[in-house]
Amino acid sequence: MQLLPEQRDNPDVLARMMVPSAKLGQVRLENVATIGRGAGPASLQRYNREFQVSVFGNVAAGYPLDLAAAHTVQSIKEVGLPAGYSYVFSGQVKILEETTWNLLLAMLLASVFMYMVLAAQFESFSYPFIIMLTLPLSIPFALFSLWITGRALSLWSALGMFLLLGIVKKNGILQVDYTNRLRTEGMPVRDAILEANRVRLRPILMTTLSIIAGLIPVAIGIGAGSEQRASIAVTIIGGQTLCLLLTLLVVPVAYSYLAEFEAVPWAEWAARLTGRARSSVRPSDND
Repeated sequence: MQLLPEQRDNPDVLARMMVPSAKLGQVRLENVATIGRGAGPASLQRYNREFQVSVFGNVAAGYPLDLAAAHTVQSIKEVGLPAGYSYVFSGQVKILEETTWNLLLAMLLASVFMYMVLAAQFESFSYPFIIMLTLPLSIPFALFSLWITGRALSLWSALGMFLLLGIVKKNGILQVDYTNRLRTEGMPVRDAILEANRVRLRPILMTTLSIIAGLIPVAIGIGAGSEQRASIAVTIIGGQTLCLLLTLLVVPVAYSYLAEFEAVPWAEWAARLTGRARSSVRPSDND
């Protein structure tokens, strides 16, 4: 509701407006307030039913968006906000945060579905766990490859990590599958692990080198839009190359521990654990 234009422009009319009072019922506005002319905002913006003030800024050349957002947060903390004030990011920073969480959720769901498919393929719940041990090894090496090449973590590099998870696990599949085949033929566990890694070493190296060779032209980054493609290629090349050696070592070791664990019956494991628990609570001779 609004007053007429001639009433809004007349301070005397505004002063005689009646406003509700908790003790006296209706009182004049001039009794509780002083009317004066001044400057004010032409419009009021709200966010979640609270007043808001939008501040826009552009990212300087040569700086990534996440670094600019972190610098902004640090500047706000140094200045300090009055009581009752808070800040939230909007625009591209908000989109970046939402995209990051969506990628993390996608990686988690991909890992779950990957485990389910491998469990159905190997008809076991333990062998997929051995294969997926290589996935956490690839992420630190991918981040290291970005750092050593002077690149920042972006949407495209995160997409490269997502693709890297599907590429890295193939080495473990080759090793575990051939080891199971040799054990089915009657070969001992240790001999089967050594033979499987010796036979599968050549296809693992050939696949890895072919992937790296195919992505080197993309990683060099020539042409329009090459920066985005180069981030994906650098992530895959670095993660695949650096975690190759650890993959060839972790999978056989984990497989040998699993085979040793499966060779002992559950009753014997329970007896061992019970014996250790009893020995730990047994009173000493001095007591």
